[in-house]
Amino acid sequence: MNKPIRKAAVIGSGMMGSGIAAHLANVGIPCLLLDVTPAQLTGEEAAKGLTPEHPAVRSRLASAAVAKLKKTNPPPLYDEAFAERITPGNLDDHLASIGEVDWVIEAVVENLQVKRELLSRIERYWESGTIVSSNTSGISIDAMSAHCGEAFRRHFMGTHFFNPPRYMKLLEIVPGRETNPELVDRMRSFCEKTLGKGVVLAKDTPNFVANRIGTYGLLATLREMEAGGYTVEEIDAVTGPAMGRPKSATFRTLDLVGIDTFVHVADNVFGSVREETEREAFRAPQALKSLVDRGWLGEKSGQGFYRKTKGPDGKSEIASLDLSAMTYSPRKKAGSGSLEAAKLAKGAGEKIKALLSGGDRYSGLAWSLLKQVLVYSAEKVGEIADTIEEIDNAMKWGFNWELGPFEIWDAIGLARSVERMEREGTPVPPWVKDWIAQGNETLYRKENGLLFYVHEGTFRQAEERPEVVSLPSLKERGRTIRSNGGASLIDLGDGVACLEFHSPNNAIGGDILSMITQSVEEVRRNYEGLVIANQGRNFCVGANLMLLLMEAQDEEWDEVDGIVRLFQNAMYAVKRLEKPVVAAPHRMTLGGGVEACLPADQVIASAETYYGLVETGVGLIPAGGGCKEFAIRIGKSAGLPEADLQPYLNRAFETIGMAKVSSSGHDAKRLGYLRETDRVLANQDHLIYEAKQAVLRMAQAGYEPIREERIRVAGAEGKAVLQLGAIGMRESGYISDHDLKIAKKLAHVLAGGDVPAGALVTEQYLLDLEREAFLSLCGEPKTQQRMQHMLTKGKPLRN
Repeated sequence: MNKPIRKAAVIGSGMMGSGIAAHLANVGIPCLLLDVTPAQLTGEEAAKGLTPEHPAVRSRLASAAVAKLKKTNPPPLYDEAFAERITPGNLDDHLASIGEVDWVIEAVVENLQVKRELLSRIERYWESGTIVSSNTSGISIDAMSAHCGEAFRRHFMGTHFFNPPRYMKLLEIVPGRETNPELVDRMRSFCEKTLGKGVVLAKDTPNFVANRIGTYGLLATLREMEAGGYTVEEIDAVTGPAMGRPKSATFRTLDLVGIDTFVHVADNVFGSVREETEREAFRAPQALKSLVDRGWLGEKSGQGFYRKTKGPDGKSEIASLDLSAMTYSPRKKAGSGSLEAAKLAKGAGEKIKALLSGGDRYSGLAWSLLKQVLVYSAEKVGEIADTIEEIDNAMKWGFNWELGPFEIWDAIGLARSVERMEREGTPVPPWVKDWIAQGNETLYRKENGLLFYVHEGTFRQAEERPEVVSLPSLKERGRTIRSNGGASLIDLGDGVACLEFHSPNNAIGGDILSMITQSVEEVRRNYEGLVIANQGRNFCVGANLMLLLMEAQDEEWDEVDGIVRLFQNAMYAVKRLEKPVVAAPHRMTLGGGVEACLPADQVIASAETYYGLVETGVGLIPAGGGCKEFAIRIGKSAGLPEADLQPYLNRAFETIGMAKVSSSGHDAKRLGYLRETDRVLANQDHLIYEAKQAVLRMAQAGYEPIREERIRVAGAEGKAVLQLGAIGMRESGYISDHDLKIAKKLAHVLAGGDVPAGALVTEQYLLDLEREAFLSLCGEPKTQQRMQHMLTKGKPLRN
């Protein structure tokens, strides 16, 4: 029962099966990927003289799926090299190998009979203790395993990954009636810690949790669309960010999922539930079936509710579908007072309230859709999942809603909204009315930083997991040590403090730099060590570019110099702190965000960390210690004092000069942003906990601060090599004159200026080079144009 999961097998190499195999490979688990044996040769195989018995032919489907993983965008793999952890095979020759694995995942076509037959084949080679699970999106776990032996059924469960498996947080674990509870607990822990998933325990009911609620809501939207004569654009305008949901809203989501897939999911519930009203709610509209019949399936077929074409000028044009006429016309933007009010409101709850109170037809549409989903969700508590928290998490993690249905209910006013529902003749589940009658105003409540939710007529405390640290909860408990408008220092307990950024977009400005300096002093006096982390959408998008541009345009060069010195000094203070420092970045970590991490003794990054020094994109170079830290790494990478620095210098110059951003935390290691001693975690929710533990380990081991040493640099010779390469790129037309100017400045700093090759320089010398180059570039009109373009357009300007 305690058998660790070290190796897995996935059966079915389609989009989901190969994606699951890729994610297992991402977290270091070798995986077999098996599929059926092809019935006949391809033309290419025949031309090579292969026979149907050739191993390459027999395992073709799985091999092709593995090859495709390297070309798919967004990439399913953290690093292309991880594909080597997947071994392709076929069911006829390699199924016996599942006796050597610890977890078998079935991911074949959504057909009960096919799955039952496959489970029979798996059971022949199954070893006791091996977990077997199905990735079904809604077929009954008990129904597909009923014919199997009792021991097998005790080891069988549903593990429903959401697509794409790397990026979607939700994983629904669905136990059968006889599944061993200890195995369920073990799988939940494994999937959270190792796979990085948000796990919801679902009941073995049609479509489980997220798809049950989500499909209901989408079908309700289609009915409201038809009844109210709304267009595709109007529905998406209302059901996107204005309701705290993704930009893909309703119809872009359906196009991405596949309209045929959605119809199949809806039909599954329609054919499974017995209560007639609910059954009718899942009847797929004829319009959807007409789209399937026409082959208009969404993105995979090139058209669905939207169609993208090339206009006469070669630019992409997007047309939307008129469902009643089955014709396309140019997309028209929907607008109204309520939509505008929602756009201006801050936070999902306030956006929804603004949308509902607008008093126009879009407000009415939003209310009609919302009340149906809220009531249905309340009806399903206890049937599809035990708690409101699990239903809310399923919708947030599986459909990317900012708030789950019960959190929305609290946000819009529980008693007031229920009163309106009843006034309009919408039946509300008795447990909700009873709860309000007891004098309760919300379904959730917070008390001393702890979360409680309604369960069986009383407030139950939400489960606290030690690996999940909540900075807002700690602040609610009075654990703030220091704070200003841009950052706070928070007591994590056990003598560890956390420096949290919370400025707009976590951009680094004077307030954050001031708090960094204060935090260093506070930790030096009173704490064992420091964690640099936050729980914003992104870790840090860089320095405050608007402030910098304004100072540059006003030619306030002393101010610019002061800002850069303040940044450099703050980062230097972090590096020289006599206590251990661990940085824990996540998602977008750009420019100054990277420089905030570089001085740390260790970086523990989320696997989904997009990490890069991107200053050249706005006409600058890193000047908060970024170039200096890379120069130090270059000097150390070569090892022996007489070793050639040039290959390492070239690599760093290319990475920074081309503003490369990692596609994952692992890719950040490949690019040289992270060191071999740095770690990458699959579960972003565990970052702060793991960073704290790392600080404590270093402190308990007798931490010794990093001593300043002189840095060996490539000097004028290395600089000349870099600049010659940049000139060649300019002459070939790959870069502009201004790009060349930036490249020469960057080469000057990374190589250590005009000193002799192999010279030893100080950190302050390199910081001075950084600052001088940065200031000179700030004065360039073309750099200022790039900064302005980034601020207004959100993308780089090539000038």
